[in-house]
Amino acid sequence: MIRKILHYPDPRLRVKAEPVAQMTPALKKLVDDMAETMYAAPGVGLAATQIGEPHRIFIIDIAAEN
Repeated sequence: MIRKILHYPDPRLRVKAEPVAQMTPALKKLVDDMAETMYAAPGVGLAATQIGEPHRIFIIDIAAEN
């Protein structure tokens, strides 16, 4: 699911993200949503806080395009 990306000065961007102790099905779904959102933006990286989720998770795609 594509999520809304937050932009400054949205106060949710200042919420301290919590560490991830264990991967759960809900967090796996979050990572999948983050990837879909990142590619739709389009972008090369996305942090969970940028979509309003207070978890210390980020994704990045540095693959070269051919």
